[in-house]
Amino acid sequence: MAVRSYRDLTAWQRGMDLVVEVYKLTRCFPREEIYGLVNQLRRAAVSIPSNIAEGQGRGAGKEFVHFLRIARGSAQEVETQLVIAERLGFVTSDQTKTTLGLADEVCRLIMGLSRSLSESS
Repeated sequence: MAVRSYRDLTAWQRGMDLVVEVYKLTRCFPREEIYGLVNQLRRAAVSIPSNIAEGQGRGAGKEFVHFLRIARGSAQEVETQLVIAERLGFVTSDQTKTTLGLADEVCRLIMGLSRSLSESS
């Protein structure tokens, strides 16, 4: 199946799911973190599908792969910040388990997409 839109990409779809999970999870963070870790986490999560969309919009090839690298970096940023939130006691490991699993899945999907683009060019 040919990709006509970034919306057809599983990596983008799961990235959007990750955004929703991050927003849900950060609702329980302390109020004083609204401009700190909450803001950082949400921005990093939003960056993932945004960069996938922008890269796909610029066409296949090296430029798309570049934006996928940025998206993957943002996914790893989300993972790191979730671990920080756990260590600070804002959330438990049970609360972050699903979100961390989804972030890992998104990383793997982005890597697969990046590999397939690199092989086809």
